Amino acid sequence: MKKICVVTSSRAEYGIMSNLINKISLDSELELQLIVTGTHLSKKFGYTCSEITSPITKKIDIEIEQKPVRAMSVAAEKFYDAFCELKPDVLLILGDRYEIMAVAVAAILNNLPIAHICGGESTEGAIDEAVRHSVTKMSHLHFVSCEEYRNRVIQLGENPDRVFNVGSLNVENIEKVRLLSKKELEERLKFEFGRKNLLVTFHPVTLEDDTAFRQTRELLSALSELEDTKIIFTKPNSDEGNDEIFRLIDDYVLSHGNAVAFTSMGMLSYLSALQFVDAVAGNSSSGIIEAPSFKIGTINIGDRQRGRVRAESVTDCECRKKDILEAVKKMYSPEFREMLKNVVNVYSQNNTSDRIINVLKIVDAKKLLKKKFYNLEIK
Repeated sequence: MKKICVVTSSRAEYGIMSNLINKISLDSELELQLIVTGTHLSKKFGYTCSEITSPITKKIDIEIEQKPVRAMSVAAEKFYDAFCELKPDVLLILGDRYEIMAVAVAAILNNLPIAHICGGESTEGAIDEAVRHSVTKMSHLHFVSCEEYRNRVIQLGENPDRVFNVGSLNVENIEKVRLLSKKELEERLKFEFGRKNLLVTFHPVTLEDDTAFRQTRELLSALSELEDTKIIFTKPNSDEGNDEIFRLIDDYVLSHGNAVAFTSMGMLSYLSALQFVDAVAGNSSSGIIEAPSFKIGTINIGDRQRGRVRAESVTDCECRKKDILEAVKKMYSPEFREMLKNVVNVYSQNNTSDRIINVLKIVDAKKLLKKKFYNLEIK
């Protein structure tokens, strides 16, 4: 039986992989080793470990609330030891978090093949860009979400035979999970939707110095101008600068009766909320990847997600009050609402998790470690 070690370090990442993780655990040809780390084990970020339903093999505390360099150092050492103990056949990781790069380093030092999900994507405003491409080069199998990203991974020197365009697990989750009704969701969130509703997520922009406070103030100032609008905030991730955003959101909610904030909504509540809001606003990837499936608009603020493939429903704007208000106005225009009816999610494909599992089952893990740099022909 092939042992697949999956590492999850955040609420968002687990939400994306939850269906895939469950299928691996139920497959008779695979053995799931699930390691939980990062913000999952932090009270500040909601201790989301408690939301994980699949059996957990190990919990590894990497001191995520310390400086990133400290968390990476702890992660590299502890995961190296964990891989020595568990002896998995393949490590399966997703994305671009700095702690995931440390996990990948521990894997290559253990001669452990890595299967990477969500490679080839581009986020020009965040250090995630460099981390993601670095993890790609350390990896041996690649599961990407659209053809443009597949081409980019190949451009990085990866053999096309090892790069699989399987679509987005995020989008598959929308199609597979039974979403909550409005009444069920309102009872769960203790929140009542209004005539107009926005879902807002704003993270620090890690390639900019000390902009979190100013940019969040601009966003909140714009939101305070909106009339007859309910607002749901989901709080930011563990990137440096998150403390300022946490504090500003908490202060805003205390002084505005139309707003609520959640450290972690969980995948089911978050996706269910997308059914009942008019748009999402902020700089989270969910506005680009998941929101189009619900035929709603996205106000993508600033540079954090610059470079991602996107649908017509996504409107980019600068992080200035005036620009944000103009984007909100556009979201409610008759022309834009009519266009949304025909929006196609570019990340949607069939059977994403099954296609990943099929590759993991048939691949000879022992032959993955030695790989040649794939050179593109220069014309």
